[in-house]
Amino acid sequence: MSWTRPADLRAQTLKLWDKGDLLRALIDPASWNPRRLRLVVPDSNALSEQLDAVRAWLPELQAVPHVRLVWRAFTHRLLGASTLPAECWLDTLPDAFGLIGKTREARRFEALLQSTRAIDAALFTCLLPWLSKRPLAALALADDWPRLLSVLRWLQTHPRPGIYLRQVDLAGVDSKFIEAQRGVLSELLDLCLPLDAIDPGATGIGGFCRRYGFRDKPLRIRLRVLDAALALPGVGDDQDITLTQADFAQLVLPVQRVFITENEVNFLAFPPLPGSVVIFGAGYGFDVLGGAAWLQRCSVHYWGDLDSHGFAILDQLRAHLPHAQALLMDAATLHAHRAQWVPEPAPALRQLTRLSAPEAALCQSLITGQTRLEQERLAFGWVQRALAAL
Repeated sequence: MSWTRPADLRAQTLKLWDKGDLLRALIDPASWNPRRLRLVVPDSNALSEQLDAVRAWLPELQAVPHVRLVWRAFTHRLLGASTLPAECWLDTLPDAFGLIGKTREARRFEALLQSTRAIDAALFTCLLPWLSKRPLAALALADDWPRLLSVLRWLQTHPRPGIYLRQVDLAGVDSKFIEAQRGVLSELLDLCLPLDAIDPGATGIGGFCRRYGFRDKPLRIRLRVLDAALALPGVGDDQDITLTQADFAQLVLPVQRVFITENEVNFLAFPPLPGSVVIFGAGYGFDVLGGAAWLQRCSVHYWGDLDSHGFAILDQLRAHLPHAQALLMDAATLHAHRAQWVPEPAPALRQLTRLSAPEAALCQSLITGQTRLEQERLAFGWVQRALAAL
């Protein structure tokens, strides 16, 4: 029997809820029109052959609250004059919420709308597009909504404040709350701040502070000076130095070669070389190097893992330093260390447009073979000979 059951009516209404249609209608009640639900009823054959089942089914349907049944009169060849439901309607929003047990949630969303309008009517107008587009997300944020509004209103009053998030002084709002809500705050701030208060070049969670004019913790670069003749005074023999991005960009050293490696032990064990420094890399985060114009005058050598991710990082580095060369990321190094190969179960599959033809071919062979050679597995003598050959 495929006749409509009470659970079918609730399932149809839940789809309206899941799409946000029901909460969206609370924002603009005039947009609500009674909704007709799909109704499948017994046909003439079922009335003849399954009469007992029909008699059990009909009271179940009649007992469903919050729906209105429209009946159709007909004459059956065996039963004579009879009636059956022909249509099923949700007449009001409260009926829809009641049918699926969402009345409390609907009231909560209504309270959120009313409080927002009461606190700041202009802000409410700015947020209407978001509330209409993502009503279920707004409902999920109901507990945090007053604090989110506080942050929005504060930034409207203090655009591009030039302070750290920790310095925002709002009742009930701390920097951890703002950091945890950066995603939704970005969506809301883009709607309610003027264009000149937003830096469109800063995107994503990591760009939140720069996008809205907060100070961000300075990016730092760690390097070692490999030439005693270039040693910085007062640092010590190891010359392991950490600089802010700004200080690194202004560094004045007669450096000829810069090495970048992703492995910290390789960074620490990198042998002395004239006119050289080594940088401890940061995966795909090479934006930090982009402002150092002096790097453009140096030979830059990148030493990463011999796998698809290592080549992806090299490709990313070349977006900032196009002249960067690969170091120890070649077929000879790979095949000389066959015993040290390990599987690479999740290779990087994006297109790498900045690799040379031999690099691209080697990368593809590693992906095909699901193989990787980690940089720390290379024989140190092999590393020293490669550096001497430079």
